[in-house]
Amino acid sequence: MTQELTTSLPTEPVRPSKGPGWWRDAVIYQVYVRSFADSDGDGIGDLRGVRERLPHLAGLGVDAVWLTPFYASPQADGGYDVADYRTVDPLFGTLGDADDLVRTAHELGLKVIVDVVPNHSSDQHPWFREALADRPGGAARTRYHFRGGRGAHGELPPNDWESVFGGPAWTRTTDPDGTPGEWYLHLFAPEQPDLNWDSPEVRAEFDSVLRFWLDLGVDGFRIDVAHGMVKAAGLPDIGRTEQAKLIGSQVLPFFDQDGVHEIHRSWRRLLDSYPGDRIGVAEAWAPTSERLALYVRPDELHQAFNFQFLKCPWDAAAMREVIDESLAATRSVGAPTTWVLSNHDVVRHTTRYADGGPERGLARARAAALLTLALPGSSYLYQGEELGLPEVTDLPDELRQDPAFFRTSPDGEDGQNGQDGFRDGCRVPLPWTRSGESYGFGPGGSWLPQPDDWAGLSVEAQTGDPGSTLELYRGALALRRELPGLGDGPMSWLEAPAGVLALSRPGLVCTLNTLGEEVELPVPGRALLSSAPLSYGAGTVRIPPDSCAWWAI
Repeated sequence: MTQELTTSLPTEPVRPSKGPGWWRDAVIYQVYVRSFADSDGDGIGDLRGVRERLPHLAGLGVDAVWLTPFYASPQADGGYDVADYRTVDPLFGTLGDADDLVRTAHELGLKVIVDVVPNHSSDQHPWFREALADRPGGAARTRYHFRGGRGAHGELPPNDWESVFGGPAWTRTTDPDGTPGEWYLHLFAPEQPDLNWDSPEVRAEFDSVLRFWLDLGVDGFRIDVAHGMVKAAGLPDIGRTEQAKLIGSQVLPFFDQDGVHEIHRSWRRLLDSYPGDRIGVAEAWAPTSERLALYVRPDELHQAFNFQFLKCPWDAAAMREVIDESLAATRSVGAPTTWVLSNHDVVRHTTRYADGGPERGLARARAAALLTLALPGSSYLYQGEELGLPEVTDLPDELRQDPAFFRTSPDGEDGQNGQDGFRDGCRVPLPWTRSGESYGFGPGGSWLPQPDDWAGLSVEAQTGDPGSTLELYRGALALRRELPGLGDGPMSWLEAPAGVLALSRPGLVCTLNTLGEEVELPVPGRALLSSAPLSYGAGTVRIPPDSCAWWAI
């Protein structure tokens, strides 16, 4: 059963795709495949659904699409537990569907980036099954991190590392005779055993996996946990609990070890051996902008997510500091900076910014979108942010699927010390139409329930409404393509009152008011676009609270 679409797939490109260096100022749209569009009525998004909705993305004005994992997987962590890196999970379609999607995207002028998950595999991967069947010290176990336990009988984990999802980062195996065996490392769920990148077999396998998808035509990879593949020699203790809170604040024995950079340099050589400017994007948590910049040195990856910006509060001084640090760090290695406000692992920024209520959260989210799209470098959009979707905070516990939810209690009193377990709230399927069982997501409902008021936030409801968030994004992305001063290039700060940011790009000024009250400024130029209506005096403009505007100069 397929859903009738309001748009048809064009046979000609909507616009020419960007040429060499396209990634330096690209706007890349993240598709969480499970929640984007469902073509077969099972309530779960799939590759055919993504392909059928690609005209929306081309019309929105983005340059590339990043797809979350669609590989064969038991789905213990939303597909980030991969059992076969060269096969599409039947839940999402077939390898032919993946090929069709890439071809259609290219016809529409869109690049395609796919996830690769090199830090860990699924516990259902053939390699891990072989490892469990092997003896301690056997060749199959060298592909993972197996260790004997501590204590008189090996009953304690090999070290004090904690899982990002809560609880110990080690699970003990059972030997074929039923006796307790060695422990294996999993920095995430127990179903996601960490691969050992000291193994030549692991390195050769992932080279082969990358070539498989590059040969199919993908334009690059988003590298999951790009900071995690190498562990400190001897796997030393950390000496404290609540280790998940340390991620991104300091170098840990299991994250941001210097050895990861040799892997990324080898992958860069592999990417450069293919035509068409194929890219690697690091999901890397680093304690400073300077350490993050190491991932994008000229001989390493092309981009790295700027989580320092994502975590920045709604405060002009803090934003300016993070922007300056980010630009300085990446410029020191000749790389572009990336700007991201939301993704599939964090609370949507519409809700993060809503300390004064949902209306204020939306106003700030709209303003933040214009700010990020005016900054030098590349921007990432998470599906649904162009609709102003909020986080869904009232999902029933029995419908949640985030593995961290089941390892950490909501009251935080079980000592698990992992993530909060509420990532499902940003993964609720998109609303496409005003009506229908799932607002056009698919003909058979949706795997997570959508709020009743999402009909008014749907693509159909917002299209053509000049005040809608969708039309704001469309207008901003159209201007970004038309104005040569946006994207990669120079930027300078202009004098502005406290609480206001004013920045200059060639031919453009961007003004952001982070205050809860109106600010009056001299008119910077000809108004191009604003996140809220402006009003004027004699040579002045009144910029509403929590708003942003672009000006031609």
